[in-house]
Amino acid sequence: MLVTQHPVFRRFWYPVVPIARVQQGPQAFCLLGQDLVLWLDRTGRPAAAVDRCCYCSARLSLGIVQDDCLQCASHGCWQLNADRKRDRIPQLSDRPVLETERTQTFRCDRRYGYVWVCLDDPISDIPGIPEAEDPRFRYIPQFYEVWNCAALRLMENSFDNAHPHFVHAQTFGLQQSPIPPAPDSLTETAEGFQMTYRLPAKNTEVQKRNLRLDEPTTVRTSQGNWFLPFTRSLKITYPNDLVHLIFTAATPISDRSIQVLQFCLRNDTEAEAKASEIVAFDRQVTLEDKVVLESTDCDVPLRLQDEQHMASDKPGIIMRRRLAALIERDERKNFERTLRH
Repeated sequence: MLVTQHPVFRRFWYPVVPIARVQQGPQAFCLLGQDLVLWLDRTGRPAAAVDRCCYCSARLSLGIVQDDCLQCASHGCWQLNADRKRDRIPQLSDRPVLETERTQTFRCDRRYGYVWVCLDDPISDIPGIPEAEDPRFRYIPQFYEVWNCAALRLMENSFDNAHPHFVHAQTFGLQQSPIPPAPDSLTETAEGFQMTYRLPAKNTEVQKRNLRLDEPTTVRTSQGNWFLPFTRSLKITYPNDLVHLIFTAATPISDRSIQVLQFCLRNDTEAEAKASEIVAFDRQVTLEDKVVLESTDCDVPLRLQDEQHMASDKPGIIMRRRLAALIERDERKNFERTLRH
Protein backbone atom coordinates (compact mmCIF):
# COMPACT_ATOMS: atom_id res chain seq x y z
CA MET A 1 0.00 0.00 0.00
CA LEU A 2 1.40 3.34 -1.10
CA VAL A 3 -0.56 6.14 0.53
CA THR A 4 -0.32 8.72 -2.25
CA GLN A 5 -2.00 6.28 -4.66
CA HIS A 6 -5.21 6.19 -2.62
CA PRO A 7 -7.18 9.49 -2.48
CA VAL A 8 -9.15 8.37 0.58
CA PHE A 9 -6.14 9.19 2.80
CA ARG A 10 -6.58 12.86 1.86
CA ARG A 11 -9.84 12.79 3.83
CA PHE A 12 -8.25 12.45 7.26
CA TRP A 13 -6.81 15.07 9.60
CA TYR A 14 -3.03 15.07 10.13
CA PRO A 15 -0.84 17.15 12.48
CA VAL A 16 1.76 18.89 10.35
CA VAL A 17 3.67 21.74 12.06
CA PRO A 18 4.01 22.85 15.70
CA ILE A 19 2.07 26.01 16.48
CA ALA A 20 5.27 27.46 17.97
CA ARG A 21 6.99 27.26 14.57
CA VAL A 22 4.11 28.85 12.67
CA GLN A 23 4.08 31.71 15.16
CA GLN A 24 7.50 32.63 13.76
CA GLY A 25 6.08 33.08 10.25
CA PRO A 26 4.80 31.06 7.27
CA GLN A 27 6.00 27.45 7.20
CA ALA A 28 6.27 24.87 4.41
CA PHE A 29 5.17 21.26 4.73
CA CYS A 30 4.57 18.39 2.31
CA LEU A 31 1.52 16.25 3.14
CA LEU A 32 0.78 13.19 0.98
CA GLY A 33 2.91 14.70 -1.77
CA GLN A 34 1.08 18.06 -1.62
CA ASP A 35 3.28 21.09 -0.90
CA LEU A 36 1.59 23.35 1.65
CA VAL A 37 2.14 26.76 3.19
CA LEU A 38 0.83 27.29 6.74
CA TRP A 39 0.39 30.52 8.64
CA LEU A 40 -1.56 32.12 11.52
CA ASP A 41 -3.72 35.22 11.58
CA ARG A 42 -3.54 37.72 14.43
CA THR A 43 -6.05 35.72 16.51
CA GLY A 44 -3.96 32.54 16.18
CA ARG A 45 -6.22 30.81 13.65
CA PRO A 46 -4.20 28.57 11.32
CA ALA A 47 -4.56 28.51 7.55
CA ALA A 48 -3.21 26.26 4.80
CA ALA A 49 -2.87 26.68 1.05
CA VAL A 50 -0.92 25.32 -1.90
CA ASP A 51 2.67 26.51 -1.55
CA ARG A 52 2.82 28.06 -5.00
CA CYS A 53 2.12 31.53 -6.33
CA CYS A 54 -0.29 31.40 -9.27
CA TYR A 55 1.65 34.14 -11.05
CA CYS A 56 5.32 33.22 -10.84
CA SER A 57 5.28 29.77 -9.12
CA ALA A 58 7.33 31.12 -6.18
CA ARG A 59 6.85 29.35 -2.85
CA LEU A 60 4.34 31.26 -0.75
CA SER A 61 6.07 29.96 2.38
CA LEU A 62 8.78 32.54 1.62
CA GLY A 63 6.22 35.32 2.08
CA ILE A 64 5.10 37.29 5.10
CA VAL A 65 1.90 37.67 7.11
CA GLN A 66 0.58 41.22 6.89
CA ASP A 67 -2.81 42.47 8.10
CA ASP A 68 -3.92 38.86 8.76
CA CYS A 69 -3.05 37.89 5.18
CA LEU A 70 -0.30 35.86 3.57
CA GLN A 71 1.54 37.96 1.02
CA CYS A 72 3.75 36.49 -1.72
CA ALA A 73 7.43 37.33 -1.35
CA SER A 74 7.94 37.72 -5.10
CA HIS A 75 6.03 40.95 -5.65
CA GLY A 76 3.14 40.88 -3.19
CA CYS A 77 0.95 39.86 -6.07
CA TRP A 78 -1.96 38.77 -3.89
CA GLN A 79 -3.05 38.39 -0.31
CA LEU A 80 -4.94 35.50 1.27
CA ASN A 81 -6.50 35.39 4.74
CA ALA A 82 -7.39 32.55 7.12
CA ASP A 83 -11.03 32.59 5.99
CA ARG A 84 -9.83 31.44 2.55
CA LYS A 85 -11.00 34.70 0.97
CA ARG A 86 -8.78 36.57 -1.45
CA ASP A 87 -8.67 40.15 -0.26
CA ARG A 88 -6.88 41.84 -3.11
CA ILE A 89 -4.18 41.78 -5.75
CA PRO A 90 -2.36 45.08 -5.19
CA GLN A 91 -1.39 45.55 -8.85
CA LEU A 92 -4.94 44.81 -10.04
CA SER A 93 -7.07 46.64 -7.51
CA ASP A 94 -9.43 47.96 -10.20
CA ARG A 95 -11.03 44.57 -10.97
CA PRO A 96 -12.22 41.44 -9.13
CA VAL A 97 -9.98 38.41 -8.71
CA LEU A 98 -10.38 35.88 -11.52
CA GLU A 99 -10.99 32.19 -10.87
CA THR A 100 -7.63 31.34 -12.48
CA GLU A 101 -5.94 33.62 -9.93
CA ARG A 102 -7.34 31.76 -6.96
CA THR A 103 -4.97 29.55 -4.97
CA GLN A 104 -6.33 26.32 -3.50
CA THR A 105 -6.75 26.29 0.27
CA PHE A 106 -7.42 23.44 2.70
CA ARG A 107 -9.23 22.80 5.97
CA CYS A 108 -7.05 23.72 8.91
CA ASP A 109 -7.32 23.56 12.71
CA ARG A 110 -5.12 23.63 15.80
CA ARG A 111 -5.01 20.96 18.51
CA TYR A 112 -2.49 19.64 21.04
CA GLY A 113 0.11 22.26 20.11
CA TYR A 114 0.06 21.49 16.37
CA VAL A 115 -1.55 22.71 13.17
CA TRP A 116 -3.76 19.99 11.65
CA VAL A 117 -4.71 19.81 7.97
CA CYS A 118 -7.25 17.82 5.95
CA LEU A 119 -6.79 17.92 2.17
CA ASP A 120 -10.36 16.86 1.25
CA ASP A 121 -13.81 16.44 2.81
CA PRO A 122 -13.03 14.84 6.20
CA ILE A 123 -14.54 11.47 7.06
CA SER A 124 -13.44 11.60 10.70
CA ASP A 125 -12.60 14.12 13.40
CA ILE A 126 -9.26 14.95 14.97
CA PRO A 127 -8.72 12.23 17.62
CA GLY A 128 -9.99 13.22 21.03
CA ILE A 129 -7.66 12.86 24.04
CA PRO A 130 -9.65 13.57 27.26
CA GLU A 131 -6.48 13.84 29.36
CA ALA A 132 -5.36 16.80 27.25
CA GLU A 133 -8.27 18.78 28.73
CA ASP A 134 -7.76 17.48 32.27
CA PRO A 135 -5.95 20.02 34.54
CA ARG A 136 -4.45 17.15 36.55
CA PHE A 137 -2.24 16.27 33.57
CA ARG A 138 0.77 18.21 32.32
CA TYR A 139 1.66 18.40 28.64
CA ILE A 140 5.24 17.47 27.68
CA PRO A 141 6.24 17.89 24.00
CA GLN A 142 8.74 15.24 22.98
CA PHE A 143 9.86 15.28 19.34
CA TYR A 144 8.94 16.08 15.76
CA GLU A 145 11.02 14.63 12.90
CA VAL A 146 11.11 12.72 9.60
CA TRP A 147 11.40 8.92 9.50
CA ASN A 148 11.96 6.99 6.28
CA CYS A 149 9.34 4.29 6.66
CA ALA A 150 5.63 3.69 6.08
CA ALA A 151 3.11 5.15 8.51
CA LEU A 152 1.38 1.78 8.78
CA ARG A 153 4.61 0.09 9.90
CA LEU A 154 4.89 2.52 12.81
CA MET A 155 1.27 1.99 13.81
CA GLU A 156 1.61 -1.79 13.72
CA ASN A 157 4.82 -1.61 15.72
CA SER A 158 3.06 0.45 18.40
CA PHE A 159 0.67 -2.42 19.17
CA ASP A 160 3.06 -5.36 18.70
CA ASN A 161 3.77 -6.70 22.18
CA ALA A 162 6.43 -9.16 20.99
CA HIS A 163 8.95 -6.54 19.88
CA PRO A 164 9.65 -4.63 23.15
CA HIS A 165 11.69 -7.43 24.76
CA PHE A 166 14.09 -7.38 21.81
CA VAL A 167 14.00 -3.94 20.17
CA HIS A 168 13.88 -2.24 23.56
CA ALA A 169 16.24 -4.56 25.45
CA GLN A 170 18.35 -1.56 26.51
CA THR A 171 15.44 0.47 27.87
CA PHE A 172 12.59 -1.60 29.28
CA GLY A 173 12.44 -4.99 27.49
CA LEU A 174 12.73 -8.29 29.37
CA GLN A 175 14.28 -10.86 27.04
CA GLN A 176 13.86 -13.57 29.69
CA SER A 177 10.09 -13.22 29.09
CA PRO A 178 9.96 -13.23 25.28
CA ILE A 179 6.38 -14.49 24.93
CA PRO A 180 4.02 -11.55 25.50
CA PRO A 181 0.74 -12.11 27.34
CA ALA A 182 -2.39 -11.98 25.21
CA PRO A 183 -4.33 -8.70 25.35
CA ASP A 184 -6.99 -8.43 28.03
CA SER A 185 -9.29 -6.98 25.37
CA LEU A 186 -9.18 -5.83 21.77
CA THR A 187 -12.34 -4.05 20.64
CA GLU A 188 -12.91 -2.46 17.26
CA THR A 189 -14.50 0.99 17.16
CA ALA A 190 -15.73 3.30 14.42
CA GLU A 191 -12.43 5.20 14.68
CA GLY A 192 -10.14 2.13 14.84
CA PHE A 193 -9.77 -0.04 17.94
CA GLN A 194 -9.01 -0.05 21.64
CA MET A 195 -6.62 -2.58 23.15
CA THR A 196 -5.94 -3.18 26.85
CA TYR A 197 -3.06 -5.31 28.02
CA ARG A 198 -0.42 -5.85 30.70
CA LEU A 199 3.26 -5.99 29.91
CA PRO A 200 6.16 -6.77 32.26
CA ALA A 201 8.99 -4.23 32.00
CA LYS A 202 12.30 -3.58 33.67
CA ASN A 203 13.05 -0.36 35.49
CA THR A 204 16.38 1.27 34.79
CA GLU A 205 17.73 3.77 37.31
CA VAL A 206 16.29 6.60 35.23
CA GLN A 207 12.89 4.94 35.15
CA LYS A 208 12.97 4.36 38.90
CA ARG A 209 13.26 8.14 39.30
CA ASN A 210 10.72 8.94 36.60
CA LEU A 211 8.18 6.43 37.88
CA ARG A 212 8.96 6.71 41.59
CA LEU A 213 9.19 2.92 41.76
CA ASP A 214 12.17 1.14 43.36
CA GLU A 215 11.44 -2.35 42.06
CA PRO A 216 13.75 -3.73 39.32
CA THR A 217 10.69 -4.74 37.28
CA THR A 218 7.05 -3.72 37.11
CA VAL A 219 3.92 -4.54 35.17
CA ARG A 220 2.51 -1.85 32.92
CA THR A 221 -1.26 -1.75 32.57
CA SER A 222 -1.89 -0.15 29.19
CA GLN A 223 -4.79 1.09 27.12
CA GLY A 224 -3.88 1.69 23.50
CA ASN A 225 -6.15 3.41 21.00
CA TRP A 226 -5.60 3.28 17.25
CA PHE A 227 -7.26 6.05 15.25
CA LEU A 228 -7.63 5.54 11.51
CA PRO A 229 -5.39 5.82 9.68
CA PHE A 230 -2.07 6.61 11.40
CA THR A 231 -2.52 7.97 14.93
CA ARG A 232 -2.37 6.26 18.31
CA SER A 233 -2.49 6.99 22.02
CA LEU A 234 -0.96 4.73 24.67
CA LYS A 235 -2.12 5.25 28.26
CA ILE A 236 0.21 3.41 30.65
CA THR A 237 -0.83 3.09 34.30
CA TYR A 238 1.73 1.99 36.88
CA PRO A 239 1.10 0.27 40.25
CA ASN A 240 1.42 3.61 42.09
CA ASP A 241 -1.38 5.10 39.90
CA LEU A 242 1.03 7.20 37.86
CA VAL A 243 -0.34 7.67 34.33
CA HIS A 244 2.01 8.21 31.40
CA LEU A 245 0.03 8.80 28.20
CA ILE A 246 1.92 8.92 24.91
CA PHE A 247 0.33 10.38 21.78
CA THR A 248 2.04 9.53 18.49
CA ALA A 249 1.10 10.52 14.94
CA ALA A 250 2.70 9.28 11.71
CA THR A 251 1.87 11.98 9.17
CA PRO A 252 2.60 10.75 5.62
CA ILE A 253 4.87 13.09 3.69
CA SER A 254 5.24 10.72 0.73
CA ASP A 255 5.12 6.99 0.05
CA ARG A 256 8.54 6.57 1.66
CA SER A 257 8.68 9.10 4.47
CA ILE A 258 6.59 10.21 7.42
CA GLN A 259 6.75 12.92 9.98
CA VAL A 260 6.60 11.43 13.46
CA LEU A 261 5.46 13.65 16.29
CA GLN A 262 5.03 12.67 19.89
CA PHE A 263 4.00 14.26 23.16
CA CYS A 264 3.05 12.85 26.53
CA LEU A 265 0.59 13.69 29.30
CA ARG A 266 1.30 12.81 32.95
CA ASN A 267 -0.58 13.20 36.22
CA ASP A 268 2.48 14.31 38.19
CA THR A 269 4.59 17.45 38.52
CA GLU A 270 8.01 18.67 37.46
CA ALA A 271 9.14 18.40 41.08
CA GLU A 272 8.26 14.69 41.07
CA ALA A 273 9.81 13.86 37.69
CA LYS A 274 11.80 16.15 35.41
CA ALA A 275 10.34 16.62 31.95
CA SER A 276 13.85 16.50 30.44
CA GLU A 277 14.45 13.00 31.84
CA ILE A 278 11.01 11.80 30.74
CA VAL A 279 11.65 13.06 27.21
CA ALA A 280 15.15 11.56 27.12
CA PHE A 281 13.92 8.09 28.09
CA ASP A 282 10.98 8.05 25.66
CA ARG A 283 13.30 9.44 22.99
CA GLN A 284 15.71 6.55 23.48
CA VAL A 285 12.82 4.11 23.11
CA THR A 286 11.62 5.67 19.86
CA LEU A 287 15.11 5.77 18.38
CA GLU A 288 15.36 2.03 19.00
CA ASP A 289 12.15 1.65 16.98
CA LYS A 290 13.37 3.97 14.24
CA VAL A 291 16.45 1.87 13.43
CA VAL A 292 14.33 -1.21 12.82
CA LEU A 293 11.40 0.49 11.08
CA GLU A 294 13.61 2.32 8.59
CA SER A 295 14.89 -1.09 7.45
CA THR A 296 11.39 -2.28 6.48
CA ASP A 297 9.63 -2.13 3.09
CA CYS A 298 7.60 1.04 2.57
CA ASP A 299 5.02 -0.65 0.34
CA VAL A 300 3.12 -2.54 3.05
CA PRO A 301 0.99 -5.36 1.60
CA LEU A 302 -2.61 -5.35 2.78
CA ARG A 303 -3.15 -8.94 1.65
CA LEU A 304 -2.35 -11.00 4.72
CA GLN A 305 -0.86 -13.87 2.73
CA ASP A 306 1.90 -11.60 1.39
CA GLU A 307 3.71 -11.51 4.75
CA GLN A 308 3.98 -13.98 7.62
CA HIS A 309 2.25 -13.25 10.92
CA MET A 310 2.29 -14.39 14.54
CA ALA A 311 -0.16 -14.08 17.43
CA SER A 312 1.07 -10.63 18.50
CA ASP A 313 0.31 -9.31 14.99
CA LYS A 314 -3.46 -9.40 15.57
CA PRO A 315 -3.75 -5.59 16.00
CA GLY A 316 -1.77 -5.08 12.78
CA ILE A 317 -3.98 -7.58 10.97
CA ILE A 318 -7.03 -5.57 12.03
CA MET A 319 -5.34 -2.40 10.72
CA ARG A 320 -4.60 -3.97 7.34
CA ARG A 321 -8.13 -5.34 7.02
CA ARG A 322 -9.71 -1.99 7.97
CA LEU A 323 -7.48 -0.01 5.60
CA ALA A 324 -8.13 -2.45 2.73
CA ALA A 325 -11.89 -2.10 3.28
CA LEU A 326 -11.57 1.69 3.46
CA ILE A 327 -9.72 1.82 0.14
CA GLU A 328 -12.13 -0.61 -1.52
CA ARG A 329 -15.21 1.38 -0.46
CA ASP A 330 -13.68 4.63 -1.69
CA GLU A 331 -12.68 3.14 -5.05
CA ARG A 332 -16.16 1.68 -5.50
CA LYS A 333 -17.81 5.04 -4.76
CA ASN A 334 -15.50 6.80 -7.19
CA PHE A 335 -16.26 4.20 -9.88
CA GLU A 336 -20.02 4.56 -9.35
CA ARG A 337 -19.70 8.33 -9.47
CA THR A 338 -17.85 8.06 -12.77
CA LEU A 339 -20.63 5.88 -14.22
CA ARG A 340 -23.31 8.39 -13.21
CA HIS A 341 -21.48 11.14 -15.04
